[in-house]
Amino acid sequence: MTKLLIYPAIDAQRLSRIQDVSDQLTIVNAQDVTEALDEIKDADAFFGKITPELLAPAEKLQWIQSPTASLEHYVFPELVEHPVQLTNMRGLFYDVIADHVMGFVLCFARNLHRYIRQQADSNWQPIGGKAGKPDFVTGPGQVSEVDRSHMHLSDCSLGVVGAGSIGAEICRRAAAFGMQVYAVDPIATEIPGVVEEVWNVDRLNDLLALSDFTVIAAPHTPQTEKLFRTAQFQQMKSSTYLINIGRGAIVDLNDLTTALQNGDIAGAALDVFEIEPLPREHPLWGMENVIITPHIAAASTRVPERHLETLLENLRCFLTNKPFITLADKQNWF
Repeated sequence: MTKLLIYPAIDAQRLSRIQDVSDQLTIVNAQDVTEALDEIKDADAFFGKITPELLAPAEKLQWIQSPTASLEHYVFPELVEHPVQLTNMRGLFYDVIADHVMGFVLCFARNLHRYIRQQADSNWQPIGGKAGKPDFVTGPGQVSEVDRSHMHLSDCSLGVVGAGSIGAEICRRAAAFGMQVYAVDPIATEIPGVVEEVWNVDRLNDLLALSDFTVIAAPHTPQTEKLFRTAQFQQMKSSTYLINIGRGAIVDLNDLTTALQNGDIAGAALDVFEIEPLPREHPLWGMENVIITPHIAAASTRVPERHLETLLENLRCFLTNKPFITLADKQNWF
């Protein structure tokens, strides 16, 4: 029999689904830390929040399933050094977050974020238009200021930092709009049918210089922490929009604020922040060229079922000695 310890305890419905995986599985759904500390001594597998205190008495532990995709707040030195295999919940959010990103892109391209503000004031005024002239009619071959203030997506480029499942899906969505797509990643080399060559991260500056929209879809790792600072913003075109749905720690908040105030970049759409919640007095709240969402890019009715299925599939892999579907790199937090 294989023993799986779960802590914190989960609900009866999910527990039943786990029990159905195998009749060779003993499951302990620990109700408190005292029970978990006692039961982990001879557990083969663990699902939940592992801690140094819990890991220390484990004598047989071979596999830990994290309930999260991100691991920067999950791993600790003893876990990294332990021979136990760690899996995470990556791959659940690829389409959901890609939709959120394209929502940001469309808002900036069509000025929707500004028109929504104008609607509150019953203001019928085209962005880029002159006061008192709501409609613009141009002759053949002429382009009005209103036209120039609205972007044509198929004339634009989008660069993605991090070409994992989320970043790759963002690239596919952007390509479907006819955009020129670039990507950098330390591991991926291509996104079939979309990006023939994913550049290594040493070409980040090339991506920044080329992109009209720069999207951060990377995890928080020792290598990505504060990857975006003043030097990176100054590599971008002043017309570039930054979108961050990766991790807040990747972007230095003070440097980003300064870059926006100085006009180094055109705007930013942010779902994650170095400080969360973003303080009420922070100047980003009052910037018309900034879109803020409260860390909800992954919100979807589909995610809980995917979460459970990932756990169940990794459990089947463990029981049959097959490769895990989401084996994590403990050293690099993803």
